[in-house]
Amino acid sequence: MTESRTTWRALVATMPTANGTARMRLWRAIKGLGCGVLRDGVYLLPDSDSVNQVMAVLAQDVIDADGQAYVLQIAAATDDQARQFMAMFDRSSEFAEIAKEISTVHARVRKLREADLRKRVKSLRGQLDALQAIDFFPGDPSETIATAMTQLETAALERLSPGEPHAQRRALPRLDTSRYQRRTWATRQRLWIDRIASAWLIKRFIDPRARFEWIAKPAECPRDAVGFDFDGAEFSHVGDKVTFEVLATSFGLDEDVPLRRIAAIVHFLDIGGVPVPEAAGLERLIAGMKQICDGDDELLAQCRKIFDGLHEAFRLEENAE
Repeated sequence: MTESRTTWRALVATMPTANGTARMRLWRAIKGLGCGVLRDGVYLLPDSDSVNQVMAVLAQDVIDADGQAYVLQIAAATDDQARQFMAMFDRSSEFAEIAKEISTVHARVRKLREADLRKRVKSLRGQLDALQAIDFFPGDPSETIATAMTQLETAALERLSPGEPHAQRRALPRLDTSRYQRRTWATRQRLWIDRIASAWLIKRFIDPRARFEWIAKPAECPRDAVGFDFDGAEFSHVGDKVTFEVLATSFGLDEDVPLRRIAAIVHFLDIGGVPVPEAAGLERLIAGMKQICDGDDELLAQCRKIFDGLHEAFRLEENAE
């Protein structure tokens, strides 16, 4: 898009001075959208159908608060004016601030407490995603910081979950649970979401008398154990499915609606994707449990109760509908 052909959508709004709540609501919306400010009450964004719809909603909110509002489509009169408009959307300084924080956290990946590292990496990812969403004319700063963020997430994952498995490409045949009774199941120590949820699923629905071993590296897996959630394990990531989903599918448990809802949470927390409302709460709860539990055995024992409760809550919701 050339500067001279860029069109713009402007919101012109006047708010009653007495309605501070409505004024603050409008200002927060304007800031969240990344609008350029031509002057007080005149806000600018690059034109698009979605921008027009959002500005129409804001305008109606102003009108409902006894203000006046108009949404206008405009074009810059000259190339110089177009450049001035575009300069309002220069995010370089904001990218630089996030880049500085990414660098700081990356340098301390091995020193931060696990809970703090998770929190800071997640916060930085949220800040970066939010900034990129309003970076209407992306350039080198956006690409550079995206690379730095990926490198930080990779380093954090290696610290927090060493040996994270690579997804395989294969079919998932249905298996008979009778072949997997009273077995020893092995996975990587220092449990986190997918391994905790998978161990709960095994104990609750597949092998009630299962015993677990937590191994430091895949080579330590006992020959007679059923491995899960590491490269070379019998059950691990396949395609776009995390280990929990692979286990559920393999043993015909994927028709259970509460389990499908839990699977969506585990999937999002393990590899991302579609956000799930309950995910943030579960992540925070398990992160707290990791801090107060003495080892993986105690952590799993406590988290089994959490997943039992979550499954029951989802079951009750399903039956109530």
